[in-house]
Amino acid sequence: MFGRIDHIGVAVEDLDAAIALYGESFEMELAHRETVESQGVEAVLLDVGEGHVELLRPLGPDTAVGKFLAKNGPGLHHVAYAVDDIDATLPRLTAAGIRLIDEQPRVGIRDSRVAFLHPRSTDGVLTEIVEPAGGH
Repeated sequence: MFGRIDHIGVAVEDLDAAIALYGESFEMELAHRETVESQGVEAVLLDVGEGHVELLRPLGPDTAVGKFLAKNGPGLHHVAYAVDDIDATLPRLTAAGIRLIDEQPRVGIRDSRVAFLHPRSTDGVLTEIVEPAGGH
């Protein structure tokens, strides 16, 4: 069902400090930076192997990542898996008893199509399904 791990999402308070840590200290190359208003974040993708680390800075305290930071502090926010066809994958997940946060895909970073699965259905891990742009 899942092709590979697309990225891990890390919630951060200071995006520039996080870029310095991952980019300079861990030698990960910055691949993309974008503000995703619909998700309330400024997001940065850093290359690591065939996947990415996605750094997420909330645009405000009332956003999902803002609330996560207030409750948990900086750290691992989600794991994202790549799929070829998100429209076919979501019904399969629902049929398997997985609770969806997003019933329909929405636009993510780099025009990907994304949907989140509820952590109560995935052993406490917020899980994102990603169909990269041009994937379907």
